[in-house]
Amino acid sequence: MTRAHIDDIPTQNPCAQCGMPIPFPDWIEPGQGRVSYLWKCSACGYRFEAVAIFDHSAIEHPPLAA
Repeated sequence: MTRAHIDDIPTQNPCAQCGMPIPFPDWIEPGQGRVSYLWKCSACGYRFEAVAIFDHSAIEHPPLAA
């Protein structure tokens, strides 16, 4: 499994409820062809999930070295 680098993690995502920026996700869950991010807003308490879906060709031909 490829480990996430700090540069790969999304930051300052706006809250889906109030729009305040959230510095970093509470939880990151990698999956086959996707990564799920769980966000919690400290301003209003709203929680939501964002999912990044990767191109199918990137899944078929992953890099050989990290």
